[in-house]
Amino acid sequence: MTVSGLEKLAVAGAGVLGGQIAWHSAFKGKIVTVYDLNEDALNSCRTAHQTYEHIYKKDLGATDKDIEETRNRLTFTTDLKQAVASADIVIEAIPEIPEIKIEFYQKMAPLLADHTILATNSSTLLPSTFADVTGRPDRFCALHFANLIWSLNIGEVMAHPGTSAQTLIDVTRFAIEIGMVPIPVQKEYNGYVCNALLVPILQAAQSLITTGTSTPEYVDRTFMITHRGCAVGPCGLMDIVGMKTCFDISSYWGEVNQDKQMLANAAYIKENFLDKGLLGLQSGQGYYSYPDPGYQAEDFLDVPDISRAEEIATLARLK
Repeated sequence: MTVSGLEKLAVAGAGVLGGQIAWHSAFKGKIVTVYDLNEDALNSCRTAHQTYEHIYKKDLGATDKDIEETRNRLTFTTDLKQAVASADIVIEAIPEIPEIKIEFYQKMAPLLADHTILATNSSTLLPSTFADVTGRPDRFCALHFANLIWSLNIGEVMAHPGTSAQTLIDVTRFAIEIGMVPIPVQKEYNGYVCNALLVPILQAAQSLITTGTSTPEYVDRTFMITHRGCAVGPCGLMDIVGMKTCFDISSYWGEVNQDKQMLANAAYIKENFLDKGLLGLQSGQGYYSYPDPGYQAEDFLDVPDISRAEEIATLARLK
């Protein structure tokens, strides 16, 4: 038994980050059940886990035995009751749409054991929005992860006014046990620390593209040159976050704040990506093609050969 006592994890939502949370937690020794509404989502999650096997061997030094043991700690189901009935902690990682989250918590509430802790991985929404409908507000808080959880290993812990002190201790211990650096957020704040910094950058980048001001490659070059040492720019980050999440955030907050540019950004993402089945890294195509995106090319940030000056200057003509 580990210090937190949270051994059995249920991850609700088999999307990009839900799949990463599930795999990484299993790799760190937790018994994990992945839940989603449909089998297609679970199959996509299983496929993503096959990719993680190679990443964990390469980047974390995982052995074949480590990978086999990780697989053995994972189960997948479309049965919500089966997923959560014996869970010590449930991490919700379903779409960033309040109505969907509320409906999910209401459905799940009567299925939980008395001791179960709930944590939302919401990117931008506050835990107080959902606390009452969970049926256990004292055992509910936010635990937010970053994409590429194995390397960007933060776990942002944010309470709502009714969260108990013990819940925060247990969730923080759980985060440490799965290799996260806990980031305490001292008041409820949309976007926590990570996304309060990230979302404005991504919106600014998307606005440059939506308005035809620049291209994804030049947006990323600008960012990566002025932030020397970073491995990816804003458009590459949007691919990693996932186009569906980017759309949900732009659409929701565009409506809430009556922000015409955010709504235009959401419309652009829908038309150019979602309507074409392009989800970003998850589907192998977003602003870049994977597994070898352009921003990883050795010469991506190099001074171009002078023979390309005319080609580049053409892009500077006013539209």
